[in-house]
Amino acid sequence: MFIRLITCLTLLFFVSCKEKITKKIIAQKDTIKEELYEVKFNTLSASYIKDKEHFIEHFFSKKINDKDFSGGFLVAKNGKILFENYSGCSNYKTKEPINENTPLHLASVSKVLTAQAILMLVKDGKIELDQPFKSLFPEFPYEKTTIRMLLNHRSGLGHYGYFADHKENWDKRNTLTNKDILNILATKDIPLEYQIDRKFSYCNTNYALLALVIEKVTGKPFPEAMKKLVFEPLKMNNTFVLSIENKDKVSQSYKGNKAPIAWDFLDAIYGDKNVYSTPHDLLKLDLATYSPNYLTPELKAEMLKGYSYEHRGIRNYGLGIRMNEFDNGNTIHYHNGWWHGNTSSFTTLKKDTVTIIALSNKFTRKVYKSVTLSSLFDDYPYDLED
Repeated sequence: MFIRLITCLTLLFFVSCKEKITKKIIAQKDTIKEELYEVKFNTLSASYIKDKEHFIEHFFSKKINDKDFSGGFLVAKNGKILFENYSGCSNYKTKEPINENTPLHLASVSKVLTAQAILMLVKDGKIELDQPFKSLFPEFPYEKTTIRMLLNHRSGLGHYGYFADHKENWDKRNTLTNKDILNILATKDIPLEYQIDRKFSYCNTNYALLALVIEKVTGKPFPEAMKKLVFEPLKMNNTFVLSIENKDKVSQSYKGNKAPIAWDFLDAIYGDKNVYSTPHDLLKLDLATYSPNYLTPELKAEMLKGYSYEHRGIRNYGLGIRMNEFDNGNTIHYHNGWWHGNTSSFTTLKKDTVTIIALSNKFTRKVYKSVTLSSLFDDYPYDLED
């Protein structure tokens, strides 16, 4: 009898947990307003909202949610949330459910936020975009590498994950830090992958070095500097940079089968990754970029333009943001991320004032399909039925 009771209670626990995991949340649909960077958008009609919400929900259920989605999904127009959904667990061992306030690892979408901090320092006159990195770190071996080249991935530097993987450069039994990356570059004769400013080459090393710029100029550790420069002004209250000693207290990372993914010697690097945030907080960031009080028009133009036209095609990269530039004149700005089991997608349609965000802590490539929702709002060449 006792065994049967325990069995029933156990089943009840897992059933109730699954209900929490799969419960859909569509809430807080009012425009998110910020005192400092508040922007007035046109009001959407009730029929417009209902029509878009219905389509987005259908899209989410067919393209993103595999009935086991673990993360957050949000679509907003003019600051109005049209649809959002949160499901899964931030920690499957403790069964902690994900909700709208659960920070998830942004992976390379963290670069968007690091770039914003750099641009804030440029706006405040603390640094210049075309300032050599070597002017701040004399030990750096390449004189012509500028802050702009780090931002737009034209530095020619190699990926730290590759050169630190060689035992003559680093002992992988030790956790690698941003300062270690700079020291390896300064002392180990690491060759450039490409000639400086010759071509675009996506490289996490660029943003690990930009994090050092932020620390050097502000005199604060990167997590604190990001809080002061970006998170607090935008009231991104559920956003932070990981401190590796707290790694067991944050949302964990999982394979597609929910098996946990172990931490490794590269997990302490920040700037290129290690920002944890929510779809709501990322929406606040995107809305701020429409405010004339946030970045100057000149800086915003520098951020959103492409820098790499050496190869034909629609893909390009600005300052901390990817873009697809289509033949019809429309442009999509976005950034994707992938670190361990965390996958992320952040899309902003500047002309259409639309934000599309998908974050997952359980590996899935389906979050990258969220960009195709752009076609719901304008003439973008994506097939929503594909």
